[in-house]
Amino acid sequence: MAFVVKSPFCISRTTWRGNNNMLNPSSDSRIVKSVGIRINSRLPAGRDFSVKMSSAQVESLQLVPTVAPPKDLGIPIMVNGCTGKMGRAVLEAAMAAGLNPVPVVLGGPDDSGKILDFGGKQIEVHGPSDRESVLSSAFSDYPNLIVVDYTLPAAVNDNAALYCKVGVPFVMGTTGGDRELLYKTVADSNVYAVISPQMGKQVVAFLAAMEIMAKQFPDAFSGYNLQVMESHQASKVDISGTAKAVITCFEDLGASFERDQIQLIRDPRMQIEMVGVPEEHLNGHAFHMYHLTSPDGSVSFEFQHNVCGRSIYAEGTVDAVLFLAKKVKSNSDKRIYDMIDVLREGNMR
Repeated sequence: MAFVVKSPFCISRTTWRGNNNMLNPSSDSRIVKSVGIRINSRLPAGRDFSVKMSSAQVESLQLVPTVAPPKDLGIPIMVNGCTGKMGRAVLEAAMAAGLNPVPVVLGGPDDSGKILDFGGKQIEVHGPSDRESVLSSAFSDYPNLIVVDYTLPAAVNDNAALYCKVGVPFVMGTTGGDRELLYKTVADSNVYAVISPQMGKQVVAFLAAMEIMAKQFPDAFSGYNLQVMESHQASKVDISGTAKAVITCFEDLGASFERDQIQLIRDPRMQIEMVGVPEEHLNGHAFHMYHLTSPDGSVSFEFQHNVCGRSIYAEGTVDAVLFLAKKVKSNSDKRIYDMIDVLREGNMR
């Protein structure tokens, strides 16, 4: 018995406008003038992906492109954690870009032994018990291998230690873990790596712009009141790291804010009715709004970035892989990079 899950990659644009009353129902202050700056991410249109699964230990992903096949770039990749939603999205984007998945990946004990079929490519998932031998063998067979990690926060440090021990370059997209230890492990090993908790290149660019503004124009928003709303899928219980970073920038710009004032929207009904999240993306989205109001209430600024789905992070990860492959090939002196380095390099797709 099999079933098919259709994933439409074309959505309508939805914009959520926040104001003081929506963010804080107890407030009856009104905005007289507003200046909105919004960054809205849209998913690529024109492609239809079908995921077929059966009761057997085989998962089939059929890619049906509407354009010519991508050029084969000859870069082998291993996407560890590709049984998860983010890892699967990265593998889809990588194949569409012309990267070559190797026939083995690493996963958790529950996924060990699964055979994945991605567009006719058979990929076997190996569990923790034989991960070192599998990775070493793959690196021997594919000397230009780049590993991409989208596993679990608890596995970040152990996985990084394994990649460094084997000597394989990697892109760490998984958040969490001991980040200080992560960087030390990579630095001590001299392995090439891109490490970033935020792989969406446009979001990273927005955050970089905020940091530049905060550094060059301190206290530009002195006295302004800041309100923050962030909506993510219900499974994300913590505050977004991106939101924390943006809030820090606004604090450096002089805005008044208490961290416990962040509105975390996790209720699906509120996400649809108040925030404007498309129903089909309730299980995968990131809507952030930062609202600044002058002391007398006569001026307001709104910064917003809305992301539906995971394609923005997947495409950014592919750019990181292409970037890292160039650094390895050129034998660059610098070994550890982040998404800011990828952005500065330019020439992204």
